[in-house]
Amino acid sequence: MTDNIDIKGKALRFDWWVLAVIVFGLVIAIRIRLLGIPLERDEGEYAYAGQLMLQGIPPYELVYNMKFPGTYAAYAVIMSVFGQTILGIHLGLLLVNAATIALIFLLGRRLMNSTAGIAAATSYAVLSVSPSVLGLAAHATNFVMLPVLGGTLLILKYSEPERHAFERLFASGLLFGIGALMKQPALLFIPFGAIYLLWNDVRQRLTPKKILLRNLIFGVAAIVPLGITCLILWHAGVLDKFWFWTVRYAGQYGTFLVSEIYSGRWPLSRAMQVSLQSVTEAIGIGWVLWALAGLGLIVGLWDRSSRANTNFLLGLLVFSALAVCQGFYFRPHYFIMILPAVSLLVGVAISKLSDLLTGRMIVVRVVPIFLLGTSLSLPILWEKTFFFGFSPVEACRMLYSENPFAESVKIADYLRGHTSRDETIAVLGSEPEIYFYAHRHSATGYIYTYGLMEPQKYARQMQEEMIHEIERARPKYLVSVVMFYSWLWRPGSERLVFTWANKYTAQNYTAAGLVNMTPKETDYFFGDVPPSVESLKNYILIYERNP
Repeated sequence: MTDNIDIKGKALRFDWWVLAVIVFGLVIAIRIRLLGIPLERDEGEYAYAGQLMLQGIPPYELVYNMKFPGTYAAYAVIMSVFGQTILGIHLGLLLVNAATIALIFLLGRRLMNSTAGIAAATSYAVLSVSPSVLGLAAHATNFVMLPVLGGTLLILKYSEPERHAFERLFASGLLFGIGALMKQPALLFIPFGAIYLLWNDVRQRLTPKKILLRNLIFGVAAIVPLGITCLILWHAGVLDKFWFWTVRYAGQYGTFLVSEIYSGRWPLSRAMQVSLQSVTEAIGIGWVLWALAGLGLIVGLWDRSSRANTNFLLGLLVFSALAVCQGFYFRPHYFIMILPAVSLLVGVAISKLSDLLTGRMIVVRVVPIFLLGTSLSLPILWEKTFFFGFSPVEACRMLYSENPFAESVKIADYLRGHTSRDETIAVLGSEPEIYFYAHRHSATGYIYTYGLMEPQKYARQMQEEMIHEIERARPKYLVSVVMFYSWLWRPGSERLVFTWANKYTAQNYTAAGLVNMTPKETDYFFGDVPPSVESLKNYILIYERNP
């Protein structure tokens, strides 16, 4: 009888691993098939900044943005290994995603068992590739979760009495700090780690002196990456710009919507409606997995044997949600930060169901495998045309229909072919991917123009600085992007840059190219711009400087 039970147990474990191999193989195949999807503008920013770093140019010298420079460095590392191409960047994302999946498996196995680890890892693999969270783009949130989950695993292992416990605690804090360096909202994961550490130490009835020492080690380690970064930027002479963009301007940006709600200019009911819509869109067809996560949370808290670990996951879920909601900007890719907690709770639900059916006949015991397999297959089947039918360019246009991401490749090819390496270009709009593809420096650090259009106190100053930088650099080509999503102008936006651009181009430049985007196709006119074009709505004008 015992031998029969062992055989059934081994067969069941084999079935779980078969499911894992199928899911991981399918997700990897999807990512490989769509490696060539053109970069969107955030990826373009990271790629261009990383490209400059590989040339020895520090962040914030030719690239102004409010993000911490961790993702720039990550891109630089990826491109140094795989090349400065779309394929190289997305291959790096594939490896980062695979490493994150492995960490989620290890966390699930540590908190529950291998069944939970497999369920959590496969859930994350499917959820993180979904178009609803822009899973094929190498956003900073992907780079946030890898070190944060590594730090989380180390802090869980810290409770084990072992010789190198303090070194492991320092390493954990260091990883949390690296995660924060990738994107500011990840700073919220540091208090999560500190609170868990404090709670665990109090539960073990350690002395106040020891508790203080441990939290001090963790806290110091967490700020080391940012401290080292500041020293490097100070030595490079760009610390002032780093401070302005990542602290002063970022503070304006991060509190803008909150102040709009507080002042009544944006009704709270409307804000809640937009938030709910964003959450619904991010969940998408993966709602079955999210429902399983909710069930896992309830069951895990109900069952005494798993309550402590589920409380830990509840804490991770709460702080992940806070990171997503920071500033009330609900971009689809922000939700990647909450997917590990959701996936681990799916693991709790599946593990508890599997435990409940232990000792039953083998047909009944495979029900959890069937349930998870069905839940994982639904999102993939629903998006099968996107995953398996569309070409990379078609997939890009489906996701970003009114953005010139696919068109930027051809525009950059033209600019690269008509400029030398020491000549600059300028893009009036938020399309930094053009600089990256063209391998040409920007005449201005304003690779994004959103800040210029926002109702914040630095808008006029930013426009004047951008104008001054372009006039001083005298770029060989000037690219004017006439598209709403490249500017996000508002009725009250400062209009100085538009008035200047019209006058400056008329006096100093000649139209050398036109790219006109329509719902059905894109028309390219390089070197021979027609006097008029039918159905002109979203378009890009390329100007060449007069001799």
